[in-house]
Amino acid sequence: MSQTVAEVVVETLQAAGVKHCWGVPGDTLNYVTDAIRRSSIKWVHVRHEEVGGFAAGAEALLTGDLTACAGSCGPGSLHFINGLFESHRNRAPVVLIASQITSEERDFDFPQEVDFEQVYRSCSVFCSEIRSPAQARRKVAMACQAALAKRGVAVLILPVDISQAKAPEEPAFTVHRAQPVLRPSDAELDRIAWILNEGKNIAIYGGSGCQGAHDEIVALADKLKAPVAHTSRAKDFLEYDNPHNVGMTGMLGNAGGYHTLKTCDTLLLLGCDFAWRQFYPDQARIVQVDIDPTHLGRRHPVELGVVGDIKATAAALLSRVKARSERGFLDDCLARHGKAMETLEKRATVHEGKIHPQYLAALIDRHAAQDAIFTADGGSPTVWLLRHVKANGKRRTLISLTHGTMANAMPQALGAKRAFPDRQVISMSGDGGLSMMLGDLLTAIQEKIPVKIALFNNGALGFVELEMKVEGLLNAYTDLQNPDFSRVAEAIGFHARRVEKADDLDAAVRDWLAQPGPALLDVVTSRMELVMPPFIGAQQVFGTALYSAKAMLGGRAGDVWDLVTENL
Repeated sequence: MSQTVAEVVVETLQAAGVKHCWGVPGDTLNYVTDAIRRSSIKWVHVRHEEVGGFAAGAEALLTGDLTACAGSCGPGSLHFINGLFESHRNRAPVVLIASQITSEERDFDFPQEVDFEQVYRSCSVFCSEIRSPAQARRKVAMACQAALAKRGVAVLILPVDISQAKAPEEPAFTVHRAQPVLRPSDAELDRIAWILNEGKNIAIYGGSGCQGAHDEIVALADKLKAPVAHTSRAKDFLEYDNPHNVGMTGMLGNAGGYHTLKTCDTLLLLGCDFAWRQFYPDQARIVQVDIDPTHLGRRHPVELGVVGDIKATAAALLSRVKARSERGFLDDCLARHGKAMETLEKRATVHEGKIHPQYLAALIDRHAAQDAIFTADGGSPTVWLLRHVKANGKRRTLISLTHGTMANAMPQALGAKRAFPDRQVISMSGDGGLSMMLGDLLTAIQEKIPVKIALFNNGALGFVELEMKVEGLLNAYTDLQNPDFSRVAEAIGFHARRVEKADDLDAAVRDWLAQPGPALLDVVTSRMELVMPPFIGAQQVFGTALYSAKAMLGGRAGDVWDLVTENL
C-alpha cells in the first residue's frame, strides 16, 4: 500500500536516527503526529513549543544524534524560534517539521499564514519547503544530512495538503554520517611548530572544538610548559585531570585565566571562537586552529590560521615542537589560578545571614552524581555553575552563552534527561528564568521525566541588576514578586521544599537529589551577591561608586549597606 508524505517524512527521520520528537500537536500537523504514533519515534508533548526547541537541542547536543521537533501552522511552529536559535548557535543537529496551511491559500494573508522560510533562515543550516509529494523523501534526507554535517538546525516546511497526499515511489535517499579527520598540511604544521618554538611565554586557549582531544592537548601543553585556559563551553573537555589548567578568562573567568591570555607572548587557539576581543593579548603572536575556516581571525587578528580537527592537529604537533624545561610562566599562572579559586571557595560556605548562591552551587557539586548533567539559566546561575561545579571527564554542563537567553535550564534538563534516563540531570534555574517557562513543569510530570530543579530565588533579575549598578545606574524594574515556588511545584506533582536558612541547606540538597521523581528545591538566596570579574577596572569601580552615591541620595541606604555587608 502506498504511503502518505507524512509517513515518508517520519520513516526518513527514523532511519536518520531520530528517537524523540518534541512539540505540541494541532490541525496541520495531524498527519505527521499520526505517522509518529505508528513509528518507533517517541513523541514528547510539551506545553510550550519554545521548551521543545530547547529540549530537542539539548538532546541533540549531548548525544550527537539527530533530534526532531514539530509544530502546527502559524503560531505553533513560530513559538519554537528562541529555543531553536539557542540550539542552532550551540551547533546541535535538530530538525523542525514546521507544518503549513494548505498550498492553495498561500500568499492570500490566510489566517495563521507565516512565511517560515523568512523567519527561520537566519537560525538554520537548511530551510526549505516540501513543494510536492515527489520531493518528500529526498528533501527530508537532505535536511537531516545538513543538520548532522553542518551541526545546526534544519527546517522542513510541510503544507498540510502535501502532508496527507500519497507519496510516489522514490529512490532510497538515505542520510550519511561522514566523519572525516582533517588536519593542516605538513607545511602549515611546521610553521605552527616554528612559531611555538620561538615563544617564551606560551599559552593554549581551548574552546568547544577540543571535545575528544583532552589527552593530546594536555600532552602538548606539558611539552611546551604552557598553561591551558578554556572557554565556558570547553569546561567539560579541558578542566579535569589537567595539571596545566588555569580556568577561564572573560567576565565570568578568574585571575589565572585572565592573566595567562593577557601576558603570554605566543597564543595557540584551539577550536576556540571566544567573542570578547578585550580579553585577547595585545602583542602576542597568535595561531588559530579551527574546523570552520570562517572562524579564522574573525575575533582577533592572528598570524596564522589553519583548518583542522583539534585532536588530529595536536597529535601531529607533538613530534614537531621542542620540549621545554623552563616553567616560570606556567607556575606563575597556576599560582594565580589557585589563589583565585581559593577566594571563590571562601564565598561557597555558610555565612551569617542569607544563603550565598555559591554555597548552594557547591553543595550541589558535592552531592551530585559523578556522571551528572547540569544545565543553568542565563545570568548568575551560569556563573555559579561554571565556578563551583567541578568537571571530572564524566559530567556534562550545558549553558547559554553564545545565544545568551534566559529560561533555558529547565527545558534543556528535560531534553537531557529524556536522552539519558539513567543519569542524574540537574537544572540550576533562576527565579526569572523558571517563571518564563513555568508551565512546562507539567511536562516533567506528564512525560515522567524526573529532573531535579534547584531554584536560585533572589527575588530579582539579579544579573541585570548587577549590570545596572556597574554602569552607575540605579536598578529599576528588576524586582520579582514571586510565589512560594515549592508550593506551586508541589501542586503540579513535584516533590518540593523551600529553604531559607543556610544551616538547613546541606540536608535539603541531599534529600532533594535522592528523590526518585521530579523534585524542586526553592532556595532563597542573597539578592546582593556580586559576580566578581577576574579584573576590576577603574570604570567598574567608578560605576559602582556612582550607583552607591545615587542610592544613598535616593533613599536606598539599606541597599548599599546590604551590598557592602554581603560582599565585604
